[in-house]
Amino acid sequence: MGDAPVRVLIADDHPVVRDGLRGMFAGEPGLTVVGEAGDGARAVELARSLEPDVVLMDLRMPGTGGLEAIRELVRLGLPTRVLVLTTYATDSDVAPAIEAGATGYLLKDAPPEELTRAVRLAARGETVLSPLAATRLVGRVRAPAAPLSDRELEILRLIAAGSTNREAAAHLFISEATVKTHVLHIYAKLGVNDRAAAVAAGFRRGLLDLGDGPPG
Repeated sequence: MGDAPVRVLIADDHPVVRDGLRGMFAGEPGLTVVGEAGDGARAVELARSLEPDVVLMDLRMPGTGGLEAIRELVRLGLPTRVLVLTTYATDSDVAPAIEAGATGYLLKDAPPEELTRAVRLAARGETVLSPLAATRLVGRVRAPAAPLSDRELEILRLIAAGSTNREAAAHLFISEATVKTHVLHIYAKLGVNDRAAAVAAGFRRGLLDLGDGPPG
């Protein structure tokens, strides 16, 4: 693939964590670290000047925390995706970060291959959740057997057909943020944490039929 590399900004107040992430991405084809920030305010400043595709954002930093930084990036209308990378997956962290505009939520103990995959997916606007974060969201929505709404079913069918969140938004004439919220509810209701698992669960539960898969 001749695509441009995914440009990543690392925001974490621990230099050792930033060095470790930079080293990990250095060996990954198609990923390049364009900057590092030690707090949320600096992360916003660098995101404005460097225009990274993805910001890896710690939530708990001195001064401006990750949550405020996510809200500010959304307010500024920057196309940057935010992937939260943190030590914690408490109810009070996960949902507010996603609601503020984060594209995904991973824990720092995630395997390197999971993290690099998540960065690539986030760059495409796809939602990625660690299993524990997904469990926390399920606890908030708390409807493992709840039926999907008509709109959620529409979005699940578009996901099954290979649509990104952005493409689904354009197809349904709604915002990408609204699609992302629906996707999170789909994940929570189906008890899954990524698109492939959502589609598999959709077929398993009879919510999708063979005509809903990708063309060809």
